[in-house]
Amino acid sequence: LLPSTEGEIVDPASGVELGTREQGEIWIRGPQVMRGYLNRPEASAAMIDADGWLRTGDIGYVDEDGYFYVVDRLKELIKVKGFQVAPAELEGVLLAHPAVADAAVIPSPDEEAGEVPKAFVVLKAAATPEELMAFVAARVAPYKKVRLMEFVDQIPKSASGKILRRVLIEREKVR
Repeated sequence: LLPSTEGEIVDPASGVELGTREQGEIWIRGPQVMRGYLNRPEASAAMIDADGWLRTGDIGYVDEDGYFYVVDRLKELIKVKGFQVAPAELEGVLLAHPAVADAAVIPSPDEEAGEVPKAFVVLKAAATPEELMAFVAARVAPYKKVRLMEFVDQIPKSASGKILRRVLIEREKVR
């Protein structure tokens, strides 16, 4: 971090500080952090706590050497039976498969779990959904497994290359 800056990883639900390599929301505090929004006390209170910690909205972890890593955005997390799943983590696993050219993961409504991960995959070689879901399942915790998969010609992205998850989510709503 920067001089005169503190950072911690916090469970977004409880506000409890987490340990090394545990994923949670990144909070920062220091003299350079804004004190709030002008004439917007409610928005300020939602972003900055009474002790001056700014809730970044980024999900990450800190390693044993004190380095911080950002893995996703809090608003993009998929909530599976109370567990939080970062889409970017699952996308990274899918992209490690030799048949996958591109991937995006979104939450899909589920009666039992609340939400489950659904992957949209662009193939560069032959593969089945079952093969790819087994590949992911072998590399992540059971609650993080991709439960649904759809092959697509391309993943919608912004001009800067960011996945447009909202486009995929909206597409799912109309089905």
